[in-house]
Amino acid sequence: MAEPVYSPPANAHSHRPGMIQTKRGYTRLPRDERERMIVAEAIRFFAEVGFEGQTRILAERLGVTQPLLYRYFPDKNALIDRVCHEIFEIWQTDWNTILTDRTRRLEDRITGLYRTYVRAGYSHERARLFLFATLRDPVLAARHLAHLRTVLFLPLCREVRHEFGDEGEVPPRDIDLAASLHGAVGYAILCRHTLPNSAWDDLDTAITTLVTTFLGAFRADLSVAAQ
Repeated sequence: MAEPVYSPPANAHSHRPGMIQTKRGYTRLPRDERERMIVAEAIRFFAEVGFEGQTRILAERLGVTQPLLYRYFPDKNALIDRVCHEIFEIWQTDWNTILTDRTRRLEDRITGLYRTYVRAGYSHERARLFLFATLRDPVLAARHLAHLRTVLFLPLCREVRHEFGDEGEVPPRDIDLAASLHGAVGYAILCRHTLPNSAWDDLDTAITTLVTTFLGAFRADLSVAAQ
């Protein structure tokens, strides 16, 4: 049985799906690259129609038969799980160097971190899928938040406490404030990509406003706790 076919990237210069043109003719793409192409198209497809979309239609869009699609993913749930992983697991730990560079103003660091996060990980498709995935599987969303607590919320709170001269243990209320900032940025992204003429169309300005508000709330909370 022939391998799955897929329309190649624009720079592949090929008129044969799933193939790239070389000096010696056409060569099949490696399996892992074809799998990435399937996932990329699945992200676009499910973002358009939701997870109720049929894999038969997805296969048609890919230019493959449905059985060949299942050579890469044993069933629809496995494909959806992979798509959700791509949506949720976008945090790169080296981004934390932006946050912990104390030669820069704290507000600039947090703002720069979130601008990097938004540009690297979000698009119209990903914003819609994030919403679909959260509604479909609350457990997945909870795991994602637990991961963010470790890689983002705790480091963020430690940097803010250092800035405000209080490097004590990070209490749950600090984590809640950090999670609120992250949620507000996520809401701005959803509005930007799902609502026409959203007030959050300019995400850079939105992030600046949200970070300023977050730092003011954090400072006020520390003052109350110290009384």
